Amino acid sequence: MGHNLRMIPAVELRRMINGYQVSQALHVAATLGLSDLLADGPRSVADLAAATGTDERTLLRLLRALASVGVYAGGEEGRFTNTELGEALRSDAPRSVAGWARLIGRPYYWQAWASLAQSVRTGENAFAATHGRSIWEYREQHPDELVIFDRAMTALSGAVAGAVVEAYDFGRFGTVVDVGGGRGGLLAAILARYPSVLGVLFDQPGVVAEANQILEYARVADRCAVAGGSFFDAVPEGADAYLLKAVIHDWPDAEAVAILGTCRQAIPEHGTLLLVEQLLGEGPDPSRTAFSDLNMLVAPGGKERTLDEYGSLLGAAGFQLGRAAATGTDVFVIEATPE
Repeated sequence: MGHNLRMIPAVELRRMINGYQVSQALHVAATLGLSDLLADGPRSVADLAAATGTDERTLLRLLRALASVGVYAGGEEGRFTNTELGEALRSDAPRSVAGWARLIGRPYYWQAWASLAQSVRTGENAFAATHGRSIWEYREQHPDELVIFDRAMTALSGAVAGAVVEAYDFGRFGTVVDVGGGRGGLLAAILARYPSVLGVLFDQPGVVAEANQILEYARVADRCAVAGGSFFDAVPEGADAYLLKAVIHDWPDAEAVAILGTCRQAIPEHGTLLLVEQLLGEGPDPSRTAFSDLNMLVAPGGKERTLDEYGSLLGAAGFQLGRAAATGTDVFVIEATPE
């Protein structure tokens, strides 16, 4: 009688241990744009090698490995094609993960994860311990890495934007300021869904400088102002709603309260603060949130939190915690109002 190998603990654990190999292979595939090259159908390894400037023999080994985990399928005469998983690695796919795959395998990011044990022992941020500066300082000093990061964040926003705009009624607001809104993917989705709403996209000047293409594509540029600055200093004043998606989880408690305090200075008494964040122990995939919490420890230095913990941060910044609306994805829309 045969055995299901995945039911054998040592075999399953070995598969988990070797997950870094799959992760790095996917990073290389996304960096080379293999799934984009396969968008129109099967291509030979020789053709793909010529298009990507890679060695044909070693590219075959990469494709063969990724085919073994279902990302690509090998056909006749050494030709490969996308599977459903491979399609999701296309840069133009709905809910594409290509931007995230390009980010997580970058050497500077990879090296920080190698210091996870030090973080667990000391409580210190692994990235700062490895590189001698925060991840934000590192990216400012390496603009090419900042571009890759911004595109990854745009991809992640795109993956949940539809669910967020359907789960929460943004139509009751006149103006929404997206604080730390990147290149505007989520705000564009909100404005496209709610034609009466006006938007203000706020992030670092170098980030929002690339937003116009996304806003124009969504046909909302005429209803969206763009402002650059630091959310530690000041944010645009007087809007009905202030939206922060995946901002607060990047920061330790003191910095998180400072960012929320800046928003408190800008928000009118009738305003609403909205945090779009994962919640520990909740959502459809608690494991993903738990490992995201480790990622916060390793890279930016923040953490995922429970709803009660967000309530404490909000209270310290002068807000009253309201409800948390589920979106059917890993994130919730957490509502708060000025105290």
